[in-house]
Amino acid sequence: MTPGARNLITDIPGLRVGNAQDPTLNSGTTVLVSDAPFTTSVAVHGGAPGTRETDLLAPDKSAPGADALVLSGGSAFGLASAQGVMDALHEEGRGFPVLSARIPIVPAAIIFDLLNGGDKDWRENPYPGLGRAALANARPDFEIGTYGAGAGAQTAMHKGGLGSASLVLPGGVTVGALVAVNPMGSVTTPSGGHFWAAPFEIEDEFGGLGVDPMPSILLPPSRKVPAMASLGNTTIAIVATDAALDKAQCHRMAVAAHDGMGRAIVPAHTPMDGDLVFASSTGAVELEDPALQLAGIGHAASVCLARAIARAVWEAEPEPGDTLPTLKRDLGLT
Repeated sequence: MTPGARNLITDIPGLRVGNAQDPTLNSGTTVLVSDAPFTTSVAVHGGAPGTRETDLLAPDKSAPGADALVLSGGSAFGLASAQGVMDALHEEGRGFPVLSARIPIVPAAIIFDLLNGGDKDWRENPYPGLGRAALANARPDFEIGTYGAGAGAQTAMHKGGLGSASLVLPGGVTVGALVAVNPMGSVTTPSGGHFWAAPFEIEDEFGGLGVDPMPSILLPPSRKVPAMASLGNTTIAIVATDAALDKAQCHRMAVAAHDGMGRAIVPAHTPMDGDLVFASSTGAVELEDPALQLAGIGHAASVCLARAIARAVWEAEPEPGDTLPTLKRDLGLT
């Protein structure tokens, strides 16, 4: 397995990602969209999720797919970003037909970034506008790090961010991940100089720091604001493939992808995190042996997600007013 040409989720043909962020707010929104609806399910393993329209994605529910997926900052306020996306898609004539009506399906999930030093004293919720802007910015090439839903993200020790990665499997199926990394836990080992995801790195994509030569089972120290660590955190992700999967198979892919979160963040899936993975299929590539191939697709999704999480932190950029350093600053690289 090797990364796609971009090493982004948009190596899957037809997918586009848009980011919008407000540096004063220190928050933002990310949208995944394509020209046609895609089959989608979800798996929630954290104890404090914030979501919209996720019940529709269960395999036994009737919604056939989604028009777009939204990852956003802003805690519960950020769920309004999906409304901005929905309104813009409706204006474009997108949506599932119900007699004479069309209803865009836009599931969303949020991270808690309200205590990261940004100006949150708004009179009008800014997130619908950020959702519209992110959708308007959607394209195959997009930025990772301090962008979109990762603009105000933090980990236990360093700034978090937005990450992405991809893999092309033998036989041509492509799998990718997109993630906003804002966990209570740490993406680096207690030394602060190595990623938990280091065994899965490809071609120094997150610095080539290697595996920690002195690993520890102790929890890494936390420099995160204590109130934030107790009130809310969350890592939210999308994994996707061009393999033709139904909703039940997408759900299995989402469950498998959570392994990548556990490999890259310590601790993960805590009571204070709303850890969630959407899984989507564009359906372009028919599988010869779906049961067997799904196992490999789920593994690839978990590896992509672990790598995307590390890339998010590696690409984070220092900005005025930061309450946590970037990893590169700690290592003396910025």
